[in-house]
Amino acid sequence: MSLTIALLGLAFLVLIHEAGHFFVSLAVGMRPRKFYIGFPPALVKMRRNGIEYGIGAIPLGGYVRIPGMHRPAAKDVDIVFSRALHAAPELVGPAERLKRALVAQDYETAKLRLAEFDERAHEASVPSVEKAVQDLEDALSPQAYWRSATWKRVAAIAAGPATNLVFAVAAFAIVFAVAGGRVTTSVDRVVPTESGKPSPARLAGLRRGDVIDAIQVGHTWTEVNRPSDITNTISRSGGQPIRLLVSRQGTAIRLPAETPKSVDGVYRLGFQLQAVPLGVGAALWESMRTTGFVAKDTASSLGRIFNRAQRKQVTGAIGITSGLKDAASYGWGQYLLLLGFISLSLALLNLLPLLPLDGGHIAFSLLEGVRGRAIAREVYERVSAVGIAIVLLLFIVGLSNDVNHLG
Repeated sequence: MSLTIALLGLAFLVLIHEAGHFFVSLAVGMRPRKFYIGFPPALVKMRRNGIEYGIGAIPLGGYVRIPGMHRPAAKDVDIVFSRALHAAPELVGPAERLKRALVAQDYETAKLRLAEFDERAHEASVPSVEKAVQDLEDALSPQAYWRSATWKRVAAIAAGPATNLVFAVAAFAIVFAVAGGRVTTSVDRVVPTESGKPSPARLAGLRRGDVIDAIQVGHTWTEVNRPSDITNTISRSGGQPIRLLVSRQGTAIRLPAETPKSVDGVYRLGFQLQAVPLGVGAALWESMRTTGFVAKDTASSLGRIFNRAQRKQVTGAIGITSGLKDAASYGWGQYLLLLGFISLSLALLNLLPLLPLDGGHIAFSLLEGVRGRAIAREVYERVSAVGIAIVLLLFIVGLSNDVNHLG
């Protein structure tokens, strides 16, 4: 059940990201051609006002197709119509006239030449040209992304990460206002089992409501003055036995020592501290502070990919899903909090100025706006190749770390 909730959470984050693209691009006049919940094949679909809405069989988020993401080029004709030209040589003439119009950047003439090609293809009964013709028509339409004003392009692309950012802020604020924002030194929950065995905290006899006054690691006692003293002392224990001194209903009790367990490289006893809910204003302010802190930490951690030791901290989809699954077992507050962190990370990752990420499209749109003319398709393709290589590197590192953790 927890795994299902984790997968649904990830799918929801992708869905709201794509919904941001969809509604903003629709608002600025680009009119997306498709908006799907899930990925094809389609289980059900309908067309309304020129937009195809559907539900895909793969429930992993959604996608939006905005017309004409790139300026059409002559080589597109050879690529998308290669099979048709091979099957019907009489289409070579219309195809060449279409290519000449694209080379001259005479897009009104290109529309006429495309219509001519489509008509001749139907006369020759050539199959499988409808989708290619439709894609080129979309790229030549006034609603095409590449033909839109710079501010419209930036708004449509930035809307995806912005939606994830807004969700993260809202999720943090809800948790701080309802589930608790100011952590105390009092125990709220003891984890019953971990990996099928009783947690160290349960074995030690820790109970809900116990107030932790001091912690012994090895032979050293550390007095607890603030909640961070508890988490820092346990996580830095190095796996040595830990003994807690707690106040239980006004009585000081020294619990037996137990060895903490390492979870993803962090030592834990298996309990959760109580948090006191904040007011609406304080919760929103704390949410903004948390967002800024996480954004700064995420940006600084990008360099870890080049450090062998720190590279092990990069997490992939499997690790994220596992984290959400564990958080769901702790309660809705922990789950929503982690979902907010992942949403914020998704927003920041997409804002990297790399194609094909959203940040790359934003950077190129701004650059074209400053130059006053389009950047050559070849430049787009070369930069995209570099961006894809970096994204794949992050994916491979994350996947490798996930597999090692599972092992």
